[in-house]
Amino acid sequence: MMLKSFIERIILFLRKIKYSFFSNNNNVKGSYKSYQPVVIRGVGKISFGNKVCFGVVNSQGYYNSYAYIEARTNESSIVFGNNIHINNGFSIVSEKRIILGDNVLIGFNCQIIDSSFHDLRVDKRFFTDPNPKEVIIKNNVFIANNVTILKGVTIGDNCVISSGSVVTKSFPENVLIAGVPAKIVRQL
Repeated sequence: MMLKSFIERIILFLRKIKYSFFSNNNNVKGSYKSYQPVVIRGVGKISFGNKVCFGVVNSQGYYNSYAYIEARTNESSIVFGNNIHINNGFSIVSEKRIILGDNVLIGFNCQIIDSSFHDLRVDKRFFTDPNPKEVIIKNNVFIANNVTILKGVTIGDNCVISSGSVVTKSFPENVLIAGVPAKIVRQL
């Protein structure tokens, strides 16, 4: 049993090293703890508060996924507050600004993006989105599994977003959000 545990730790260590070679962003402040590989890309600013943690050992995707963080442009920024716990398979990509407040809990296979990444006009489809809009996740928010949060969204304090939701608009504090597209289910 000890040999198996040792081999698992070695394999995870090697995976972290492998994925670190894919990282290219040199504009990172703060640090984080990771139980699975994290790839940090882009040229924008990324900052980590205290106690930011990626990966959960006893959850799906632990052995075969990684967290992907990208501040794509010089104007992009991603800000992680304090005491944030993020499950496996997380993706966050910014062309403008994404802010995660304190005490945020994020389930597996979630993504947060602040851009469409392509212009939606047919004649401009191969150009970048001319209108990215910031995303703000306030304090004490619980984002369940398989949630997608799209550009221009603000989630109020203490909200819960149910599994599988696609969040396309902003919500006030203290509500349970669910659905595709997401809507308020009830007050908390």
